[in-house]
Parts: sequence; C-alpha cells; structure tokens
Amino acid sequence: MPRIWGSRSLAPIYPEKINLPEPIGEAWLTGPLSEIESGPLKGPLKEAWQKMPPDWRGTELLSPIDYYDFPLLVKFLFPTDQLSVQVHPDDAFASQNESPTACGKTEMWHAVSADSGATLLLGLIPEVDRNKFQSAITNGGLETFFQRLPVSSGDTFFVPSGMPHTIGAGVVLCEVQQNSDFTYRLYDFHRVDAHGNPRELHIEKAMAVINFSGERGGKVSSVELSSSDEVKKSLLAACPHFATERWDVSAPHHTKSDAARFELLIIISGTGKIQWRDGSQSYNQGECWLIPGSLGQFSLIPRENTSLLCAYVPNIGQLRGRLTRNGLSKDAMEKVLFV
Repeated sequence: MPRIWGSRSLAPIYPEKINLPEPIGEAWLTGPLSEIESGPLKGPLKEAWQKMPPDWRGTELLSPIDYYDFPLLVKFLFPTDQLSVQVHPDDAFASQNESPTACGKTEMWHAVSADSGATLLLGLIPEVDRNKFQSAITNGGLETFFQRLPVSSGDTFFVPSGMPHTIGAGVVLCEVQQNSDFTYRLYDFHRVDAHGNPRELHIEKAMAVINFSGERGGKVSSVELSSSDEVKKSLLAACPHFATERWDVSAPHHTKSDAARFELLIIISGTGKIQWRDGSQSYNQGECWLIPGSLGQFSLIPRENTSLLCAYVPNIGQLRGRLTRNGLSKDAMEKVLFV
C-alpha cells in the first residue's frame, strides 16, 4: 500500500525490496487483495474465506455469517515520516455511518525494529478539554494533548477504537487488527500528495468517536504463557476481536492446532520448515501462515532462531481460564486483557 509517509525500502522484513519506485507504507498480509499462495484454497483470501471448510475455521467460527470478511487484518508498517494524527471508529459508529456491514477498528502494534529515539503518540493526557483540543486542530499545538511514548524493538501497544494516535518515523511495526480500514484524520502536518493536494481530513467524524474520558490501552507488558528449551510463548494483548502471542522458537517445536479456531503465524524473523501430517513447506521472514483448526499435530523446525506472532479470534473466557491456570493474578490479567 503506497503511503505519503512510507519507505522505499521494506528492510528488514523484506530485504530484497529496496529502491522502490514509490514509498510503501503498509504491506497487507490478510487484506481484501491478499491471496493464499498455496494449498487447496489457493487464490484470493476473500473467496477462500467464504468457501473454507467449517473445521478449518474452527468450531467457534463455524459460519462466516458473523464475519462476512476474513476477521483479522495483519500488516507491516514502514513509516519514514509521521503518520497523520488519527482515530478509528468502533463497530456501532462504523455500521451506522459507513456501511451496515462495516466493523470498527481496534488494533495492536508490535515493534519489529526501532531506531534510537523513536516515539509515537498514543492516547490523551488526563482531563483534556474537548473545546481546546478541537481548537488546536486549526490553531496548532495538537500534539501537546497526547501521551508521547518511546518505542524499542519488542514493544507492544494496544490501540482501542476511539483512542487518537500517530506513529513516528524510524520503526517497523507488525499490526494485528479488526479487518477494517476506516481512519479519520484530525491533522496531517500540512502535507500534500503528488498532485499538490492536501489529504482529506475527517474532523467531524473523528471528534464524534474520540473517547475523551480515557480508555485502557497504550503500552502493554506481555505475560509469559510457557517456556522451554525449544520455545518461549508470551501473550502480548487480547480483546474480543483478536489475541496475539509471540513465539520465540530456537529448536524443533511440536504442537497442535486448536479445533476451536484457525490461527495465523506471522514470521517476523528467521527461516525454517512447517511440517504436518500430510506434508511440509519452508517458511520465511515476512510470511503469514494460516493454520486450520483441524490441522492437528504440526511442527515448527527452525533453520535459524525464529520469532513469530500467533494471532487468532479468542474465546475470552477460555483465555482467562488459561491464564488463571498459569497462576496469573487478576491484576496481571488486566494488563493484557482488554474487555
């Protein structure tokens, strides 16, 4: 996806994609134009989702009726300039003001890499005056109303709908979100596009969806799920729309799919092989693998140390039970569960 704030190099995720003819801001792995590269459902993901066998989707997603489109959007972001100051709607606002079938946009970011001094703005400082905030959109000083957060490699941030934000330069992020692209711009730093035109702002809609009373989100401290000589698994963040874990795999790891759901494995570093009952195939950095709920036993066999994100649509009650069995306190759960 070309973006005015994007990069002409997609390293380190795609080191072969350099000296690009236009700045690319986002690489969508599960968007409307994404395609499944191999397997029996090879072809456009949008079509594959509609005809996907129920046991692939999982017992808790037996029908795509509740999720007409693929429920998760995964992408990498490559900003070399500040993104616009923006906010996203929730489900109710999107369905009432965009399309009856539209969903909102809650998201999380995981920093794959970050330059020294990289920052982002996420959420408002306490007790922001709504009228002064709106005045600053026109008169300047809007950034002073925000929490400025430093970014280091491995950091995770949760961004609920209604929380205004912008990402700075010098980071590469993996984003997991609801499958929606509704973005309402408040301020775009007086930039113009290739034709000399300013990008559209959406101030009225943005002001309607901003949560000025504050909402849980921001930087998240992950919690460990399991650790062994072969793999360490941590929960980064979870909400009713998605959950995301990080797996750091240093030796062959044998596991099995969850019959309740499909999972996405997003390779953020490393190479190796995925092996299952009927076959195997190499994996590489920057790829996204769909693990059907019915796959059963499979193995990750790294050729080099591998870090990946595992994203899925969770059952929050079951996830809470899993964390309780791991000995996590209620207060600790509140740091990663946003419900």
